[in-house]
Amino acid sequence: MKQSKWIILLTTLFLITGCSNETNKAESIPTIKIDQASNNGISNLNLTPPMTITSMPTINYLLPQKSSEERITPITHIVLHFTSNAAKNPENPYNPNDIRETFLDYAISAHYMIGREGEIYLLVPENRIARHAGKGDLKNFPHYKDELNKYSIGIEMLAIGTEEEMNSMLPANIYESIPEPHIGFTEAQYQSLQRLVNDIVNRNPAIKKDRAHIVGHDEYAPNRKTDPGSLFNWSEIGF
Repeated sequence: MKQSKWIILLTTLFLITGCSNETNKAESIPTIKIDQASNNGISNLNLTPPMTITSMPTINYLLPQKSSEERITPITHIVLHFTSNAAKNPENPYNPNDIRETFLDYAISAHYMIGREGEIYLLVPENRIARHAGKGDLKNFPHYKDELNKYSIGIEMLAIGTEEEMNSMLPANIYESIPEPHIGFTEAQYQSLQRLVNDIVNRNPAIKKDRAHIVGHDEYAPNRKTDPGSLFNWSEIGF
C-alpha cells in the first residue's frame, strides 16, 4: 500500500513539473509589436516570430494572410514598383486605403509601400512571399523565370510615371487631369527608400547592394511593366 502511495506521489510530481516547464516555454516566446502613427481603421496586430520586418517606423497596413504565401526560399533581390489610384481618382490618387483595396481586389501584394511624405506602410512580413513581380525573366538568374516573387522583397512607391509609361492604365484625358505635383517621386520617398533598402540588405546578406540584385519591375517584365520608370532616379538611392 505504501509503495502504491509513493508511485502515485512521484507520478503527480512528474506531471506538475512537466506542465510547469511547458508553461515557461510558452511564456518565453516574445512578440513583435508594430509601431504605427496611424492605422486608418485597421486593427493593431502582434506578430510572433519568425515574422521578419524592418526596425524602421512603419504604419501597420498588413494584408490578409491569403494575400501572401509561406516563404521557404532565400531572399536575394529587392524589386521596386510604383502604384496609384489615378485611374479612379486622378485628383487624389494616393489614398492608401483605396490602394489597399485595389491590392485586395486584384489579389496582388507587396511587402512595403512608401507614401509621398516618406511614410512606410507594412503590407506583408518579409518571411512571406508577396505577389508583386509576376511573370518575367531576370538577367543572370535564368532559374528565376516567372519565380522572382519567391526570392524577393517588393517595395511599392506611391507615384505616377510619364504619360507614355501610364498609357496602358490611363487614357490621355485622365493623365492630363492629374495635378503636376502627383507626377514622379518625392525627395521624402527617396530618403525613406534608401534607408529601407539599406536596412533590408543589412538583414539579408544574400542581397548584394548592386543593380543586379536591386531591380525595377520594368527590368524583370519589360514587355508588360513600366515601373518604376524613367522618372525614377536611381542615383537618389546610391546607384
